[in-house]
Amino acid sequence: MIVSGEPSGDAHAASLVGALREVAPQIQFDFFGSTGAQMRTSGVDSIVNADELAILGLWEIGRALPKFWRALVDWPDFNLRLARWLHRRGFRVIYYISPQLWAWRSYRSRNIERDVDLLLSILPFEKDWYAARGMTHVEYVGHPLTGEVRERYNRAEFCRRHDLDPTKPIIALLPGSRHKELVRILPPLLDAASLIAERRAEVQFVIVTAPNRKIEEAKAIAADHLGKLKDSLRIIHHDTREALAAADAAAVASGTATLEAALLGTPLVIVYKESALNWHTLGSLITTEHFGLVNLIAQRRLATELIQDQFTGETLSKELLSLLEPQRKLQMRSELAEVMKKLGEPGASMRAAQAVMRFIDRGSAKHRRD
Repeated sequence: MIVSGEPSGDAHAASLVGALREVAPQIQFDFFGSTGAQMRTSGVDSIVNADELAILGLWEIGRALPKFWRALVDWPDFNLRLARWLHRRGFRVIYYISPQLWAWRSYRSRNIERDVDLLLSILPFEKDWYAARGMTHVEYVGHPLTGEVRERYNRAEFCRRHDLDPTKPIIALLPGSRHKELVRILPPLLDAASLIAERRAEVQFVIVTAPNRKIEEAKAIAADHLGKLKDSLRIIHHDTREALAAADAAAVASGTATLEAALLGTPLVIVYKESALNWHTLGSLITTEHFGLVNLIAQRRLATELIQDQFTGETLSKELLSLLEPQRKLQMRSELAEVMKKLGEPGASMRAAQAVMRFIDRGSAKHRRD
């Protein structure tokens, strides 16, 4: 059973499913669980459709429990509870991908130690972080996006398809994959676009909606700005990597998309905004110095972060205009390429699959001895 509740987790889980079939072709796998579109395309039987869920109860998963192993992918708040529930009932639990406990609520590492049999890490510093807390059942497999992030066609073709001028600057705006992120993050992104358009009329803007969102959501939120930006704004769907690769600069909601931008060499600003209540509650729990994955891997502030009250149209417009300057753009592209080398070699999904099979084989051998 594989449980995923986020678009990025769905993508990583789908890659893991393909890699498991490749690494063990002699085995007839039965994959099922909480799925997104990519997992379903990979042949995972959908017990729960994660696309439609904000909160998932245990009953939907619990009814499918007569199986002997579990993989939980990148959905920390729910999965840690599910891991405890499963582990108490004798099921073996693999957690892929490590939740970001080093960023906030680090005390939850006790839950991982107690309820997870194998933790698969994708960031280079995570294994040492867990080791410092006495945890040894952690394997670093590398990031599944390494070697996999590439555009399907070049800037000229992207501009042709979306009626843009390839000779003029392009700024990509990525507001995130959740509805609440669209509501809170897209308006200041559009405010920044309007301010930039006043100062540099030739700049073009592309709002990139996540695969799990409907383009109509973004259009409704952007309605008030469409008149101001006229022909300089496009709202697109499904071409995230192509948009990032074609862009001269990007404003990206904190998350996996920031890493995609970095792997494509796109200069970026990392943005995020929560509700005032959530920020008051959760902000105080964040212990890491950086929010963005790019900066966490670099271990320095490579990309500017505009979080919560710092994230306004004015502050973002200044940062994006700065990134359009040729010298800074060239420097950031070079720095991003250097930092991304820290993610290791391609093949993380295959290494994760091999780790899963070793885990299953050890369990099977123990069962035979017993």
